[in-house]
Amino acid sequence: MATNQNFKNATIAFLVPLPSIIFYLTFLNNCHSSITNPNNPSFSSSLWTWCYHHPLLFANALFFLNVNLIFWLIGQIQSSHWMIDPYWTVIPVMLVHYYATHPLAQYDWWRSKVVIFLTWVWSIRLTHNYFRREKWQWGAREDWRFTEMSQQYGKHWWWISFFAVYVSQQMFLIGLSLPLYVVHFVNKPLSILDLVAILVCLSGVVIAYFADTQLHDFMSRNNKLKGLGKPVVPVLENGLWYYCRHPNYFGETLWWWGLVVFAWSLGHGWTFVGAFVNTLCLAYVTRLVEDKMLKQESRAEAFRLYQKTTSVWIPWFKSFSSEVKNKNA
Repeated sequence: MATNQNFKNATIAFLVPLPSIIFYLTFLNNCHSSITNPNNPSFSSSLWTWCYHHPLLFANALFFLNVNLIFWLIGQIQSSHWMIDPYWTVIPVMLVHYYATHPLAQYDWWRSKVVIFLTWVWSIRLTHNYFRREKWQWGAREDWRFTEMSQQYGKHWWWISFFAVYVSQQMFLIGLSLPLYVVHFVNKPLSILDLVAILVCLSGVVIAYFADTQLHDFMSRNNKLKGLGKPVVPVLENGLWYYCRHPNYFGETLWWWGLVVFAWSLGHGWTFVGAFVNTLCLAYVTRLVEDKMLKQESRAEAFRLYQKTTSVWIPWFKSFSSEVKNKNA
């Protein structure tokens, strides 16, 4: 039964973006004739012309119809909004290729290839981490925050979820991906800032990879100890987690700010808004995660000590107060 459900969810996940892909390929096939024949009064010609002249609005329309609406309907049918999680790692890849292939695109070839490559690296890393965490299952569970909100809003969750889960994700992902748009619609030579952007992006991906791998190994060891009836280790304080409490969030944040540097090098520093809002959101999620940790009696005391001695996000050396030193004496 579980295998059948896994196969069913995987099939749905692979098929669900097809409407957007087919529509966009149809647009590419028809936009040239619509632009060269502006006097054609047909609805389809007007539609292709609009899509041609408004690439950013076009991307938002596809997102709204295919992700917000279709994903939401599937979530209502399945009583689970699991699909937005794996697609969080895929949508930026789809967006970067959309921007690169749009007929109005104009860009430096090398910068485009580097950004596309980096986006694929980021996506593969995060997708691997998602499925590793979910034990390679498709749709086994939804994000715990969605589950808590469904309990909080009760009978109203069916319509609130449309805005809380999907419309909010559109604002985040389109906002975060604005540098990908700028990279493919501004053509300027490479500069030293592009090198800085590459280093920041790669650093973010590498830090997030090692942080998530160390967390996965820690949880796997604890599960084995629990299975043997032995006491578990309450807090992960090894590797990158020795220097800050959320190195995975730090790495993810670095990635998005690295993309902002690409846009900044092209004179569009205003695109920082997406990364800035995402940073605020991750700060809020950090608080939720830590509150959840403190509610677990077996881990609360150790985690409070961890909070007192360890930086939240930015890796730094331990800070031992006199109170902590006396407790360890």
